[in-house]
Amino acid sequence: MCETTNYTCQTEGACWTSVMLTNGKEEVIKSCISLLELKAQVYCHSSNNITRTECCHSDFCNNVTLRLPPASPSTSHFGHVELTVIVTIPICVLSLAIILTAYTCQRRHGTYRKTRRQCIEEPLTDCNLDTDGKCLKDLIYDMTTSGSGSGLPLLVQRTIARTVIIQELVGKGRFGEVWKGKWCGEDVAVKIFSSRDERSWFREAEIYQTVMLRHENILGFIAADNKDNGTWTQLWLISEYQEQGSLYDYLNRTTVTIGGVMKLALSIVSGLAHLHMEIVGTRGKPAIAHRDLKSKNILVKKNDTCAIADLGLAVKHDSIANTIDIPQNPRVGTKRYMAPELLDDSINMYHFESFKCADIYSLGLVYWEIARRCTVGGVVDEYQLPYYDMVPSDPSLDDMKKVVCEQKLRPNIPNQWQSFEALRVMGRIMRECWYANGKARLTALRIKKTLSQLCVDEDFKL
Repeated sequence: MCETTNYTCQTEGACWTSVMLTNGKEEVIKSCISLLELKAQVYCHSSNNITRTECCHSDFCNNVTLRLPPASPSTSHFGHVELTVIVTIPICVLSLAIILTAYTCQRRHGTYRKTRRQCIEEPLTDCNLDTDGKCLKDLIYDMTTSGSGSGLPLLVQRTIARTVIIQELVGKGRFGEVWKGKWCGEDVAVKIFSSRDERSWFREAEIYQTVMLRHENILGFIAADNKDNGTWTQLWLISEYQEQGSLYDYLNRTTVTIGGVMKLALSIVSGLAHLHMEIVGTRGKPAIAHRDLKSKNILVKKNDTCAIADLGLAVKHDSIANTIDIPQNPRVGTKRYMAPELLDDSINMYHFESFKCADIYSLGLVYWEIARRCTVGGVVDEYQLPYYDMVPSDPSLDDMKKVVCEQKLRPNIPNQWQSFEALRVMGRIMRECWYANGKARLTALRIKKTLSQLCVDEDFKL
């Protein structure tokens, strides 16, 4: 009952009002029922001439006065005892059913209690429920320009997640799978995490909903939800769909011009600079370090610019308390892209700038991958991963430590790059990203300014 809250309550389920015949008098009850109780389908049923019940789904919609229909001759002959038995027995049975259902759901979903698991839920069918008929671009624009700037409301996210239609598998990783899906006719990407990687899913959703994070060069987050298919729980993260795939895939299948190199490189560092930057204010944004930057975690958009993705290992810096929010996640970054201080375990985990410097080292390797695929004088190198000629295809930490820390080797920068100003500058930036001393490396903002000026000087049309 709701007497203690002045007949006001909040629920994801429904409002409920009922009139019941008790000792020959009509007794009205109003309340809220949870989504679990609503799914149990026991509250919203009437019993002819004895109870009349209505469930509804808008605010204060149960502020109506219900009346029982006139008693039929057969009913009027029932005495108080008979009516009491008729009313009490079904209520007892239904109450027992609710308790058993709740117990079963709690046992099944105990692992996901912190993410507010519910009992098995059927997919919604109305694309416009709670979204006012807006398309994804409109919803994302609203999310960017109004409110906290930290993401769509959770109910809208769940509505979108439950109306996405999965179409085809487009990629796999150690976290799970990426599928192409449709939401109200629009393409979306659905990243489905395996249950053992729940921490990455939870962390990535949390980071994507950081205030003021949205940027054209960071993957556009749409929704996160945990979906129960009756057998196991799927952890979904829904984002904008980039049909060109990852930068790794893009470089494997195509070559780029010098202007294309600049376009890719500038867009990546623009996204990284926004991640690294702290925005001070009531609607400010903490500084964030990626910690797993690589070509497979960068997507190529339709206009051949990039968007940084996969923030499951990211860390946030609270400058006021001077603390670093490091996720409790056993996963580590990709060994091939790890900075020297990570490989030899000399990084200062209590100094946030250390994580940003490690990102810059990884950025230099990504730049090397891009520049190799640039056609120079009619010649172009085949795509290769960094250190392809120095370590095995799946290198261990010891393999990388030996090459990067002990032998102090770095990927080769070809002499022919010196013949072109843009590639010469790119080569210099790479070297300054690869310094063994993290403090000596360039910042993302410095690289962004250098490349922006270079594009103006060389008149590249980006």
